[in-house]
Amino acid sequence: MSEPLRIIFMGTPDFAVPALQHLLDSPDEVVAVICQPDRKKGRGKKLTPPPVKILAEKAGIPVLQPTAIRTEEFLDTLRNFAPDLIVVTAYGRILPGKLLDLPRLGTINVHGSLLPKYRGAAPIQWAVINGEKESGVTIMQVDEGMDTGDILLPVSLPIDDTDTSGTMFDKLSQLGGKTLVKAISLLKTNKLPPIKQDDTLATEAPMLNKEMGHLDWSQDAKTLHCLIRGLDPWPSAYGFLNSKRFRFFKPQIISGSVSEPPGTLCRADKNGLLVATGRDYLLLEEIQPEGKKRMAVQACLCGMNLPVGERFT
Repeated sequence: MSEPLRIIFMGTPDFAVPALQHLLDSPDEVVAVICQPDRKKGRGKKLTPPPVKILAEKAGIPVLQPTAIRTEEFLDTLRNFAPDLIVVTAYGRILPGKLLDLPRLGTINVHGSLLPKYRGAAPIQWAVINGEKESGVTIMQVDEGMDTGDILLPVSLPIDDTDTSGTMFDKLSQLGGKTLVKAISLLKTNKLPPIKQDDTLATEAPMLNKEMGHLDWSQDAKTLHCLIRGLDPWPSAYGFLNSKRFRFFKPQIISGSVSEPPGTLCRADKNGLLVATGRDYLLLEEIQPEGKKRMAVQACLCGMNLPVGERFT
């Protein structure tokens, strides 16, 4: 049986927590955790630790939260841990070559797509937005590019018609943790040959912004269906009715010949809002009126009149 590896884990948000937990449950030793500094959150701007830090401290593992990762001082700190391997999962920064090459086994990453597709900051969201039927995780060797390193172990997962970015985050974070432990086991026995990415097949997954959520109802229902799901929970899709903003969730495509102008609210009842699009209709089961919480349309109608025949813009 091989000796346990000494691993430094680099990750920050919720997506990285299952990967760290699987490492903690594995035969290997997590000797340190590195994450982004605590951030102010919420209306009270309370300083809040990242989810990875909370888990690491609960497990009694040293946590580092550097503001600068390219200094010799920081690299010396990492060397003192004598790592065999660095594991990265949604750390949040591009890592320098000196850091990547520091462990004898290098640095590997859990990426939320089937590389070379969807390189970048928002691979899960863009896979849903673009109507992909499957996504997955890729364990990859990290280099100094944006998700351009060699592929070590890809595992696919179907995207259902009801999946959102939020549900896929949960599924892929768990899959990532399981796949990571399997990859490390293979790495120990030299059974994880690296595969060069085919750059001609590469696509990008840039960060999302709030403006993306403003729906263009002249698009077809399928396109809007994917966009609404891909922007759920953040930044979310929205439109305006009588100058008030409404956010939209849980869409269904209702096939049919459309005679109303795109954006027209054709029906509002316990089943949801039926809205005309450039092709077919959308049934929206949940909405968030401006200044209120997300709710089922049925609950919203108990206290608000939505004028059928008016148009969302």
